Order: sequence, then C-alpha cells, then structure tokens
Amino acid sequence: MKKIVIIGANEFQNPLILKAKEMGFETHVFAWRDGAVGEKTADFFYPISITEREEILAECKRIRPDAVCTIASDLANLTVQYLAKELGLPHNSDACILTSTNKYQMRKALLAGGADTPFFATVSSFEEASALALPYPVIVKPTDRSGSRGITKVLSPDGLKAAIVAAVSHSFEKRAMVEEYIDGDEFSAECVSFNGTHTLLTVTQKFTTGAPGFIEVGHIEPAPLSAEMLEKVKKEVFLGLSALGIRMGAAHAEFRIGKNGRVRIIEIGSRMGGDCIGSHLVPLSTGIDFVRAVIDTALGNTPDLTPKAPARASAIRFVFDKEDMDVLARIKETHPEALALVSDIEPLGAHEITDSGSRLGFYILTADTYEEILSLSEL
Repeated sequence: MKKIVIIGANEFQNPLILKAKEMGFETHVFAWRDGAVGEKTADFFYPISITEREEILAECKRIRPDAVCTIASDLANLTVQYLAKELGLPHNSDACILTSTNKYQMRKALLAGGADTPFFATVSSFEEASALALPYPVIVKPTDRSGSRGITKVLSPDGLKAAIVAAVSHSFEKRAMVEEYIDGDEFSAECVSFNGTHTLLTVTQKFTTGAPGFIEVGHIEPAPLSAEMLEKVKKEVFLGLSALGIRMGAAHAEFRIGKNGRVRIIEIGSRMGGDCIGSHLVPLSTGIDFVRAVIDTALGNTPDLTPKAPARASAIRFVFDKEDMDVLARIKETHPEALALVSDIEPLGAHEITDSGSRLGFYILTADTYEEILSLSEL
C-alpha cells in the first residue's frame, strides 16, 4: 500500500486525509494533539507539532512515504517543503516557499517579476514605520501569518502605532508589513501548477467584515466576471505564480479589481485556499476534484483536471452571530436541498471573533446560478 504523510489534522485538512484514504493510501498524519478530527480519521496519527521538522523527518524516514502533502496552511507548507526536499519527493524550491509564505519577500519577488505591485515596506516597530512617507490609507499585517490575523486598515498616522503592535505580536518573526491599500472588489484565483504550467480552475468572490480586520464572512464561486476580465486575471495571476517560482501543486492568489478594471495582486500562497475554498467550493463549482489534483502533483503525476460532476454555483457562509444562524434556519426551511454541508457550530457568544480561526462555524451551499446562490447565502 502506498503511504502519504499529511501535515495538519484540523477540519480544513480532513478532506485531504479522507481523499487520500479514498485513493487507497495509508495516511500518516502529524499535528499537535488537541482533539482535531484528523486524529480519528488518520490511519496513523503522530502527536508532533507541525513545526518540529527534524522529529517529523525522523519518523518519515521510517515510514518512507510516497508523497508529503498539506492544504490551506502556510505554516504546514513550510514543513512539507522541508520534508519533500529531504526525502527526494516532488516539491517547489526553497526560494518559492520562502517568498510565498513571507509577505515582504513575496512583494519583492512580485515586483522583480513585473507584477502590478503596490507600495510596501517591512518594519519591526512603530518608530520605523513612522519614519516612512506612507500613502494613507495603508494595510498593516504580519509578514508571515494568514487567516486574517493581525490585519488593520490604517486611515491616518493616529492609528499606526496600534496596528504595528498588533501585527508584530502575531508575527513569528516579529515584523509587520505596511502596504498601500488597494481599493476595489476582492477575489481569489484557485490554481494548480505542474512542471511550471499553470491552470486557472476558477475565481472566488470574497466577502469580508471590511476594516479594520477584514475577516472573511463568506465566499462565492464562480465569481461573476466577464470572459475579458478572466483573461486579464489569468495573465496577472500567472505572472505572479511564475515570479514566485511556483511550479508544482495548488496556488491561491488574492487580488482586487479596481473600478478602472485594474487587476492588482494582494498575495499568493503556494497552497490551496483555506476556508473550504479548494476542498469544497472548487469541486462544486467546477466538477474538478482539486484535492485529488494536489495529491497527484505531490506524487509527481500529471493532475487529472477533468470535471467529474456538473459545475454549479457554490458558497460558504461563516457563523459570527444570530443573523448568520437565522439565514441558516431560513435555508433549512425553504431550500434544504441547497445545503451541501453544515459544520459543527459553537454556541453564539462562545468567544470573541478576532480572526478566521475564531469563527463559530460555517455552512456550504450549492445552486444552479450565481444569482440563486447570492440570494440564498444573503452575502
């Protein structure tokens, strides 16, 4: 039996574990023991933190896996890259993983590669930031985190200090990125690459809380873009993927489209989009098994991107408050057939929601058209 090592065991990683088992793999999953679902679904679970690379590598040399994989996690992606390199398995370059998991290095690579890049700088303190001639409004974020952690929109110098402190406190390397705020509607491009050839699977329309934290409240696929705009998106995103050296596996490119039709890249991850985008929404909206494609590329095989089901509109809505639960109740009553998945949902008010990781739960919908899914989800 072929073996696969999976880094991470939470709810967003579980589709990878289940897909690998469906494909006939023996699954070996590494994560800190905290009751995550992957502890139960894995064939073999190892209670080792995903940052303990040497300890995981020692186990991997004993396991001798055919592939090492993760989805939707920058931190896990760093470990996957290290393991794949040491084990002689397919992987992107060290430079690619560095630039796609560190926002400052990413900006530098995108700029060097000719991508449409806004003003950016990296600082470790308010004093460094205040010495810059900043083009307010600006976005301040940790250089090396995802999931809307530590992000603040700053309108004037008065809000800069608190934003820098918040971003640095969330950063592993204790540095903050300050960048020009890009106006316009927000989207993401879901892609897969194999030996340097990029494929755009679909575009996701993103909905957030807005300033100051920009926590995602939901997503819809496919985004309502014209064929002409999709070509502009593809050109800019593929330029960015190549600039970062992404040659193998999934990629998730976040961008905004301004009122003038200008496509500007916010950031690109060399991994599948989180929030169930890659694992659930892409298959529903394209018919393509994205998780299987990720496993294929981790094995060094050409990914099968043939649609296996009809393409439909899909959406995910996250639970923050009673309004979100009321929408779910209405859907259950009037259109129960539209519910593709309802997660476990924590009690309302269980804790403060400060980033994507602290939302209370979610539900996934599917319908025939964008208009239907927009109406149902009330995003």
